[in-house]
Amino acid sequence: MTQSNPYPYLPGKGALTARLIRFALPIIGSGVVQQSFNSVDVAVVGQFVGDHALAAVGANGPVISLIVTLFMGIALGANVVISRYLGAGNGEGVRRAVATQGIMALICSVILLLTGVLSARPLLEMLDTPAEVIDAATLYLKIYALGFPAMLIYNFVSAVLRSVGDTTRPFYWLIGGGLVNVALNLWLVLSLGMGVEGVAIATVTSNVVAAAGVTWNLCHEKGDIRLHLRRLRLYASELRSMIAIGIPAGLQGSVFALSNVIIQSAINGFGPKAMAGSAAAVIFEIYAYFIVSALVQAALTFVSAAYGAGHTELCRRLMWRCMWIGGAGCAALNLTVATFPDFFASFFTTDSQALAFAKERIHIVLMIQFIATSYEVAAGGMRALGYSLTPMFITILGTCVVRVVWVKVIVPSSFGMLMQVYPITWLITGTTMLIAWRIVSRRVLGPAASCNPKHPFLEKNKIMKIQERSAKL
Repeated sequence: MTQSNPYPYLPGKGALTARLIRFALPIIGSGVVQQSFNSVDVAVVGQFVGDHALAAVGANGPVISLIVTLFMGIALGANVVISRYLGAGNGEGVRRAVATQGIMALICSVILLLTGVLSARPLLEMLDTPAEVIDAATLYLKIYALGFPAMLIYNFVSAVLRSVGDTTRPFYWLIGGGLVNVALNLWLVLSLGMGVEGVAIATVTSNVVAAAGVTWNLCHEKGDIRLHLRRLRLYASELRSMIAIGIPAGLQGSVFALSNVIIQSAINGFGPKAMAGSAAAVIFEIYAYFIVSALVQAALTFVSAAYGAGHTELCRRLMWRCMWIGGAGCAALNLTVATFPDFFASFFTTDSQALAFAKERIHIVLMIQFIATSYEVAAGGMRALGYSLTPMFITILGTCVVRVVWVKVIVPSSFGMLMQVYPITWLITGTTMLIAWRIVSRRVLGPAASCNPKHPFLEKNKIMKIQERSAKL
């Protein structure tokens, strides 16, 4: 063991909520800045190019998610593995996991690039993208795909930094990339007269800036998580652990994205105005989701390390605290936007018909989005304990299958009826996931401790057994 303190960045006595919030805030900021790459694209083309260009950019959101999500799951798996090693004080395991993560980032980047470039038009045709916007949408996606490797490397490297509690430097580099994105958008579109190709080039460039920055940080890091480019190799045990946790998470995300692709296809059937309005409204859903996602990352990191250190009752406290913080933050943003829908939607479109569709989606979907926190954070807690298949199956059945049935079997007759599938699936999946968390946590952690919850440490031999299992993974 290389550390005297098995989980130095985890909260000590008291201040649990404050520590979690400090960890999560830069992740939320990172998500906001990263999404701003696309949001600025949407705003620029919507205000200065036209609604058809706005529809072309907006139609690519579900497609991009479908392509990249599977590979992002592997980064999540690495976050869990490294955090658990740190909790167990296994420095050699940390070094092997970082080396393995580096190789996986390179391999996945090549696959992702080829997939994006070669499948751009077929995927958009599968979405029934209208003929008047499909050429522009295809051009945007092909150029955007050139930045997929940088996007993936950024997320892989950031996962390593998050495992030691560093969420700040990835955020700073995204700010730098975001500023580059805004400057290039305005120059390429306003000065040079480009359309969707201009905003796509700006986004690719900003992704490269962010990826280069965090990679430089990790290559100059002190301690076991430092990335040594000449020592990159695959270690079988670490690779198996990352895949066991990450692939189910990635598959879940991909199937989830596929269900959203099917919903996007149904939205496309209502025409370019509905596409433009939905694209404007969904941006605020994504911003609210960053709050939830940040607390999922906190649950993954902190629960993994606490479990590796053998502090099982702390795992429960961390999961529930993350859920309440995420739900409260998401609800606050949901209600703010839903109270002033015209003001917020007008940032992205000024067309009256598109605004009407945007407001309808905001009132049906965004207003109660916070309930999705229930299944997202609970799923993160289960993955931190090594259970990744369970949340995958629950999400696929409770969310994805129901959404497909809603679109293909029930066949909504109106835009509002189509949007109702979101709250319905959130309720179904959230209820089921919380039941699953209770079962899994009792199986892995044992019954909840009846002692003082502020000091819920297990007997010494139980802690040693968990640390030994975590060290070996």
